[in-house]
Order: sequence, then C-alpha cells, then structure tokens
Amino acid sequence: MHSRRQWMKLTTAAIAASWLGAAALPTKAEAAEKLTVFAAASLKDALDAANAAWAKESGKQAVTSYAASGALAKQIENAAPADIFISADLDWMDYLAKKNLIKADSRTNLLGNRIVLVAEKDKAKPVEIKQGFDLAGLLGDGKLAMGEPKSVPAGKYAMAALEKLVVWTSVETKVAGAESVRAALALVSRGEAPYGIVYQTDATADKGVAIVGTFPADSHPPIIYPVAILAESRNPDAAAYLDFLKSDKAAGFFTAQGFTVLK
Repeated sequence: MHSRRQWMKLTTAAIAASWLGAAALPTKAEAAEKLTVFAAASLKDALDAANAAWAKESGKQAVTSYAASGALAKQIENAAPADIFISADLDWMDYLAKKNLIKADSRTNLLGNRIVLVAEKDKAKPVEIKQGFDLAGLLGDGKLAMGEPKSVPAGKYAMAALEKLVVWTSVETKVAGAESVRAALALVSRGEAPYGIVYQTDATADKGVAIVGTFPADSHPPIIYPVAILAESRNPDAAAYLDFLKSDKAAGFFTAQGFTVLK
C-alpha cells in the first residue's frame, strides 16, 4: 500500500504532466499582439485544432493557456492578461461574472461533456455503473484518480455522481485529488491508480486508458462549458474568435473529441 508521501509525489508528478504541451502564461507584450485564451485543460486537443483552423482562416494567432478552470479564474481575478475564458463548469464563470470580470453580453454555453470511469488500457474490464456499485472493492488498496472535488470541475461532477449513486462514502478516503482532469488521467495512464473519473473527451485523447463505464447523465449536474470575453480585453479580434468557436466550422473539432456542441 502506498504511503501518503508516495501519493503526494505521484500527484505532484501528474500535475506537472498535465502542463506538458500547454502554453505558458503570456507576457503583457505577447498579450497585446495576440489573442490570449484561458481554457480548461480538458479542451486542449479540440481547441488546439480549432485554433490552427482559426489561424489559417484569419491570419491571426490565438495563444492558449490550459489549466484547471478554478486556477485560471483566480489568475484572471489577479489581473493576468487574457481575452477569452472557457470554463469547464458554470460555477467558475459565475465567479468571474459576479466580480464583473467578463463581458456579460458575450457569455454563451459552448459545449457539453460526460464523465466516465477509466482504467489502464491493458487492464480494463467493463464496470456496470449503477446505484451502490462496488467501486471500493474494485479499487482494493489502490487510489481513485479524479480532479480535486472541492475546486476542479471534473472532480465536483465526479463527487456529485458518486454521492447520487451512494458510493462516495465508501471511496472518499481512497481519492487521489489532482490539480486538473488531465493530471488525474495521467495517474491512470501511467498505472499509478487503477481507476479514475475523467471527462469522456479526455479518455478519448489518451491511448493509455480505456473507458470501462459511463456515469448516468442524471447522476450529476449537466456538464456545460461556458465561454466569454473578459472585461479587460481590448483585443479587436476577440468577438470574431468567439464567433468562430460557435460556428459550424469549429464544431467538427469539438465533436471529434467527444464534446456535444450546444446551440
């Protein structure tokens, strides 16, 4: 059985892994020249593809920083330079809206998603996710990788689902709460946790894991990704970029990763 210290090291490593390939926070000079997007970590594959298409079509570049929605919202609150924010839940967008940090008339619900149970690909066996299913028994002495349930949207959805299914109390002490959903995914992909709860889109993006079960849609609040232009943005391309994300041209990049496009 892993010690607490070992699991802290694993979680720290997973956090670092979640940042691989993500853009560093832009400097003020870069922000003045390029459109700067803060986006939930789970959007990386789809949004990278959409950004490439946007650049080809418009000749403009979108620089994107990916992290947990809460971490990005706090950075925006602390005046980090950005033009667009895409959250993995409504709560963090609401948080910024209450502080008048977004342009309210630009806000829209862009995408939907689902949460799934994943396992390392070569050890994956189907799991029937239902009321009272024995997740604790499946975990054994292992950990359940998921986003930190108090702050990371994917973790909050996972906790809500497990509570609704009357499973949470049996696995609460086994949770390895990660800084982002991609960090949780990394723990499973590397075999450091036998199971994890992540978005369906993240599971699709990682060849090292397999989906073993899908949580019922009515077991948690609807998973909605809202987008808005930030109040401090003065970039003239922000509105056009937002229109592109909502267009049929961009929709294919999101559906290819398993997102539902909300109209």
